[in-house]
Amino acid sequence: MPVDTPLLDKVTLPQDLRALERSQLTQFADELRAEVIDAVSVTGGHLGAGLGVVELTTALHYVFDTPTDKIIWDVGHQCYPHKILTGRRDRIRTLRQKDGLSGFTKRTESEYDPFGAAHAATSISAALGMAVARDLRGDVNRVVAVIGDGSMSAGMAYEAMNNAGDRGKQLTVILNDNDMSIAPPVGAMSAYLARVASSDKYHAFRNLAKQLAKRLPKGLYTSAEKFEEYGRAFVTGGTMFEELGFYYVGPIDGHNLDHLVPVLENVRELTDAPVMVHVVTQKGKGYAPAESAADKYHGVAKFDVVSGKQHKPKPAAPSYTSVFAGQLIKEAERDERVVGITAAMPSGTGIDKFMERFPDRTFDVGIAEQHAVTFAAGLAAEGMVPFAAIYSTFLQRAYDSVVHDVALQNLPVRFALDRAGLVGADGATHAGAFDIAYLGCLPNMVLMAAGDEAELVHMTHTAAAFDEHPIAFRFPRGEGQGLELPLTPQLLEIGRGRILREGAKVALIAYGGRLAECLKAADLLGMRGLSTTVVDARFAKPLDEDLIARVAADHEVVLTVEEGSMGGFGAAVLHFLARIGQLDKGLKIRTLTLPDTYQDQAKPADMYAEAKLQAENIADAAIVFFQGVALATADGGV
Repeated sequence: MPVDTPLLDKVTLPQDLRALERSQLTQFADELRAEVIDAVSVTGGHLGAGLGVVELTTALHYVFDTPTDKIIWDVGHQCYPHKILTGRRDRIRTLRQKDGLSGFTKRTESEYDPFGAAHAATSISAALGMAVARDLRGDVNRVVAVIGDGSMSAGMAYEAMNNAGDRGKQLTVILNDNDMSIAPPVGAMSAYLARVASSDKYHAFRNLAKQLAKRLPKGLYTSAEKFEEYGRAFVTGGTMFEELGFYYVGPIDGHNLDHLVPVLENVRELTDAPVMVHVVTQKGKGYAPAESAADKYHGVAKFDVVSGKQHKPKPAAPSYTSVFAGQLIKEAERDERVVGITAAMPSGTGIDKFMERFPDRTFDVGIAEQHAVTFAAGLAAEGMVPFAAIYSTFLQRAYDSVVHDVALQNLPVRFALDRAGLVGADGATHAGAFDIAYLGCLPNMVLMAAGDEAELVHMTHTAAAFDEHPIAFRFPRGEGQGLELPLTPQLLEIGRGRILREGAKVALIAYGGRLAECLKAADLLGMRGLSTTVVDARFAKPLDEDLIARVAADHEVVLTVEEGSMGGFGAAVLHFLARIGQLDKGLKIRTLTLPDTYQDQAKPADMYAEAKLQAENIADAAIVFFQGVALATADGGV
């Protein structure tokens, strides 16, 4: 529903915003919030987080000289107001669409996005790097990192602060506390104290007092230092950040521009110490449906602005995530040792359903995938049956823990890798492209991939029962194939695939979510007179070597098909066939993988077509390859 935005209409870039009177900023923020709501109602995307930082975004661009001054948004899902303010309003309704604006910050999109993000807790590290580069060049611009309190559960944020704390140089970190997990809402008195604490005079007086205290005898100096610390902590609550070497300011109301702007102006002038500004905000601020149900409006489909009703298409089949969750609950009912672990993604991984049934056996460790994996290893070492449900893209953040704490010690941690493959509107940052390759190279690791939802039931059951090695099973985002779920799950034999269709000329060996497309491709090839075998590999490690060797010997053309990067299942098949000398016999084999690039956002079907992994693409590849074999044979080739 269009709204009047007279002030917003005057602002294309931040310098236009800085031309406004300070008294106009509240109205401007209201207009900016209305524009965000209207835009996301058309495109879908992350809503609540962006609404919560409208005033903060306004204040930052009003006070700091962007893009010379750098603002780094942690995760980046709250950046829609920032994009509108930085020359992208005319494209804001292309968010998360093919050739449109990214749903996150992206360096190639704008000079106002100095660092790309979509994973959590990277902002302070990146900001520190930029601040050090500035100092080495002798520049004087400011660097600001905006990090949410959720990201503060990630150890990387504290590693960065520990590194930054003793430098004594300008770096501003805005802690966006939108969950009241660190401090309660604050009012005028707290805002006044924050303004005082951030002012030049207070900062200078505090430094003078420290210098004078150092002239006192050691015992008195220590007492004075502790008194100052505790007194300041009583007023502001910032002891932890001060211990890390940051000058703490806050908490302040992040929706009151009369409080926020003066504090940021004071902080801007503090150049001899890193500063932590604690800002309290509300997710979904200014839009009643999002305020009352922050979880449901964190990420939304298209919705009606007036009612807040989201336009979600009715699923044709249960999602893979829900199938996994349902089967995990059944496994836990059978075995009291089964526990579920998530890294701040309970609903995304289905662990929320497990949590409802088994609250005492569910562990949400926060945005801390490295800890999640080693925590699971500890559980496994003590005989529990841990399922670490983590998106494929997020498990990348815990790779050393997987290598050192799980695989090296051969601990039977079960990894349920959701969002394996391409993920549509979330684009390259969330694509599960690499897990087959980065897990497949590890000794002791067992890898499975579900070709359909019934297979996912069997694999969850198999993982629960398997305790000889760590085991991972991957499954895609979205709905299943509409198959009836088995009432009794099968215990799969480790390292054994299955033949779904017998043919004579072409063999398609599918690993995971492209299985249905391979079956469709076989139909297309049959119409062209090419009798086709379809194999569901099930396992990438260990391979079903007997099955693969037999298929390779019995067919003229073999194609492996996977929704993963190079170096994954196809590479393992090639390695095996080379080892047994099958490639020396003139076998014609191709590996169909995701392309060696980061694919931009689009509808999943369009992304898979671009990757040439749809049924038509698979069939075309087989036909071209088969015709090449025929031509080479006619010309006297092998």
